[in-house]
Amino acid sequence: MSIVGMDAEIPTGGVVVVIDVIRAFTTAAVAFERGVTEIACAPSLEVGRALRRLLPDRLLVGEANGLKPVDFNFGNSPFEMSVARLDGQRLIQTTSNGTLGLARCPKPTALLAVSARNVGATARWIASNHAATPCTLICTGRTAEDWACATYLSGLLNGSAPRRADLVAGIMDGAAEHARGYAQLPASERVDLSNDLRFCCDVDRAEFAMVGDVRKDHVVLARVPC
Repeated sequence: MSIVGMDAEIPTGGVVVVIDVIRAFTTAAVAFERGVTEIACAPSLEVGRALRRLLPDRLLVGEANGLKPVDFNFGNSPFEMSVARLDGQRLIQTTSNGTLGLARCPKPTALLAVSARNVGATARWIASNHAATPCTLICTGRTAEDWACATYLSGLLNGSAPRRADLVAGIMDGAAEHARGYAQLPASERVDLSNDLRFCCDVDRAEFAMVGDVRKDHVVLARVPC
């Protein structure tokens, strides 16, 4: 098993887990909890908008530089998902890191999206379906939260008992790194994570894996109970 960043070369034929805790795959997990039936993850705003033109019944969700584009239905926010009416809806999601990371995986045996919210279910799905297959964990961000989640997931897959408190501490460290970065920006470009952070820290709230189906220019995530 290997834990790598976005710049690493991803081998073919293995299980690939793409990690984005703050906030893409926490947002996706909450959307599934709220009744969304599938999420088409696009690697860029342009691909997301093109999918929306082809599929006008889909809701467009995501961010550019952390903020909701004006023509999107929702931002990249688990809090927004938690108060939205989403039962039976299908989404198109595009983000700077998470959905881009999914698009970087050539011909995986299995492709999954994970955040702290569904990390335990993801470990169970891999153990049940691909226990003997080499696994690569991709941390899509450079801040602490994705690496903490990767370490926690690696521990679960290796049969140890990692501490949830350590994962939450890593997420909070990552949030502090984000806050320091945003503080250097003009007020209009800053991202307020205060409403989203509690969802990002809610370890194992979701008892499902988010399993990807690779398409020509995007990846479709499905909720698979575990």
